[in-house]
Amino acid sequence: MGEPTEIRAARAERAEAAGGAGSVLGAVRSNPKPDGATRAAQTRSAALRSRIREQRRTPSRPRLWFELALIGISYWVYSLVRNAVPEKESVAQKHADWIWDFEQALGIAVEHTINHAVNSVTWLIVGMNYYYATLHFIITIGVLVWLYRSHPGRYAAARTVLFVTTGIALVGFYFFPLAPPRLMDGGGFIDTVKVHHTWGSMASGAGAHVSNQFAAMPSMHIGWSMWCGLAIFFLAKPLWIRLLGLLYPLTTLFVIISTANHFWMDALGGEICLAVGFLTARLIYHTWAYRLPRLPDTSTPEEPVTVPAQWTTPVGASRR
Repeated sequence: MGEPTEIRAARAERAEAAGGAGSVLGAVRSNPKPDGATRAAQTRSAALRSRIREQRRTPSRPRLWFELALIGISYWVYSLVRNAVPEKESVAQKHADWIWDFEQALGIAVEHTINHAVNSVTWLIVGMNYYYATLHFIITIGVLVWLYRSHPGRYAAARTVLFVTTGIALVGFYFFPLAPPRLMDGGGFIDTVKVHHTWGSMASGAGAHVSNQFAAMPSMHIGWSMWCGLAIFFLAKPLWIRLLGLLYPLTTLFVIISTANHFWMDALGGEICLAVGFLTARLIYHTWAYRLPRLPDTSTPEEPVTVPAQWTTPVGASRR
């Protein structure tokens, strides 16, 4: 005899209930509640991300020992890399011909005229030789110190601009060796340091034997001087000092052309490197370097609000 209909229905209900319970247990197991270690790790990760975002928007006061070490090591690496670049004279001379022909096509090839005209005024060209050899470093270091002391909240971003600019320049030195006008074959330019026997320049004389002579593109005399000039113009208060800030890169441009150390196009290359440096710093700090707060935020940051990980309570789960 077959079983009564009631008995078969009861067995079917029990089997269905058992299957439902199994699916509920499977759902619970697939969505487990995070343990304490997981929640702590999530909290630390959220706090770290929040702290990094806050530091980029309001950089803290830099540590002096770290900055001195960083600048010293960076300049040592810069000098090492710059002077280790292979001095491919034939390629550098070919590039110089390209630059000179291009400037002549544009009608801006006046470096030869300026070089000879200024060289005829001995006291002026001698002063420019010393300017080229010394102020490049003195003014840049002076502006770095001024930013560190008077604008610590903006220092890190401004320093990042300078470092990125210099890093890109090293790439240019390596991949585009260029003979400066004073070393250009058949250019007729005057090497003013050599002619007037002035000291201090690594571009001529005894210093030429330990310095790469074909690292002219881009011009870091222009890149660094414009970096200094913009910092002074945007952050200094007296108007006359701000105007001097703008005058400094213009004077440097006149000096590098008069002493036949660079072409116009080298100066343009330095400005392009500087523009990339500013854009990089803006991406890192979310604003332009000189728009950051002058002083870092010394207040204690609020603890980040963390939301515990959520888990799904299966529908139909029993509640107590």
